[in-house]
Amino acid sequence: METPCINVCVLDASSKLCVGCGRSLTEIGAWSQLSHTARRAIMSELPARMRRLTLPGETQERAEQ
Repeated sequence: METPCINVCVLDASSKLCVGCGRSLTEIGAWSQLSHTARRAIMSELPARMRRLTLPGETQERAEQ
């Protein structure tokens, strides 16, 4: 099963998204039960989500580059 997980399981406090993969805790928990189509739809959103996350020590400007 395809997964975006990179084993960096830390939730961003403000967005509640995983800083490793960009998924929500609900999406992570349901991942194995989701259809292939649902997983692909979420995966298509992940690059944009990851660009919005600001990692500790980064400014928003740096995260948007």
